Amino acid sequence: MAGKIFYRKRIQGEQGFEQPRFQLVAIANVNLKTYARHFRLHELEFIADSVGAELSLLSSGVRPEKTKKVK
Repeated sequence: MAGKIFYRKRIQGEQGFEQPRFQLVAIANVNLKTYARHFRLHELEFIADSVGAELSLLSSGVRPEKTKKVK
């Protein structure tokens, strides 16, 4: 079974800065150490091809707004 690398789009701090867009979340069935938290897509694709893993994009679910209870 090929391994999987799970990643998601990261939350942007400030606009105008060129920063890596993706954050590594989890790695399954792959012997791999990473030393960075944020990656560019072509970097993730290169790593996945090198170790024979599949990339899986996680959806960034939006939390519903909390409603205040009125007494």
